[in-house]
Amino acid sequence: MSDAMKDDVWRRWRAGESISVIARGIRKPPGSVFSVLKQHGGIAPTERRLRALHLQPMERESISRGISAGESLRTIAATMQRPVSTISREVARNGGRMAYRATAAQDRALAQARRPQPCLLARVPALQRKVIELLELEWSPEQIAGHLRLHHDDDPVALTISHETIYRSIFITRWKVIPRELCKKLRTGRPIRKNKQHTVKGQWRSQIIDARPIEDRPADATDRTTLGHLEGDLIIGSNCSQVATLVDRKSRHLTIVKLSSRHTAVVIPALVEAYTRIDPRLRSTLTWDRGMELAGHAHLTTAAGIDVFFAAPRSPWQRGTNENTNKLLRQYLPKGTDLGRHSQQQLDAIAYRLNNRPRKCLGFYTPQNALH
Repeated sequence: MSDAMKDDVWRRWRAGESISVIARGIRKPPGSVFSVLKQHGGIAPTERRLRALHLQPMERESISRGISAGESLRTIAATMQRPVSTISREVARNGGRMAYRATAAQDRALAQARRPQPCLLARVPALQRKVIELLELEWSPEQIAGHLRLHHDDDPVALTISHETIYRSIFITRWKVIPRELCKKLRTGRPIRKNKQHTVKGQWRSQIIDARPIEDRPADATDRTTLGHLEGDLIIGSNCSQVATLVDRKSRHLTIVKLSSRHTAVVIPALVEAYTRIDPRLRSTLTWDRGMELAGHAHLTTAAGIDVFFAAPRSPWQRGTNENTNKLLRQYLPKGTDLGRHSQQQLDAIAYRLNNRPRKCLGFYTPQNALH
């Protein structure tokens, strides 16, 4: 990328645009945008500025033109009302009369304009060791800063640091004061600093065509008075593995569906086949989140004879029954495991265990009892 394009990337990043939106805007791959941001940890570098008394771009252009016209350095200095020594040093440090170019001289001056001081943790090794020690314990930078203010070992100056300085020391890798892998100790685990203006609101997102909102769902589905109103979602494992879960809102009866992919062309036929195996009393409605795996919901409605509704974006509480059941299911399918290793028979056995465990919300009856 050119310097102008990199400046545009940082301008868009400060405005709150996501990496994918920036990539579309400048017509570059998202990985290229991330590489630019990662060099400074997602923290926009300070713009380099020359002092007022330094030579300005137009003055360097005047020097270049004077040299091209064959004028002496003394004549050029008199025209610019600058000391001869200033012009002499400027020309000498940029290749002499034969090689002097105004643009190259300006770029060199900007590159040398800002001489950043070593960061605080680099100047105070004891403080650096203490911060690294507490980061290893998964403490947040704000907790570390507050703790050091209270327990400064009678040296409040040496052990005083702001949480922002700690964040910058973590994300700006060129400082090399905190090991790069410690960014995974933060709660977010992000490799770069997220701009506080960042939001996906109003940005282009994948949309499900003809999605019926949850508000259109029948009243008996909302108040749990009848069977057959299911909530569904995917549980994700390692190696791009996943299974689908279907939970009845009234009885909490669970059905687990094996999936080879989360693409809608795979998920929809698998759900259609699952509906042929479950109790006929559980075939009324299905409420799903806004995942694109159900983009082909119209085929599911036609093939399985059920009405499909969708919860609002980023509103998991609207499908609380399914979310809570998935939490129970994680006892058997822990996070980080390859779910593709389980056969459908093994998944059915897990569902059988959960369907025959008492539930407090059912008065300690089991989902199987509640179904019958």
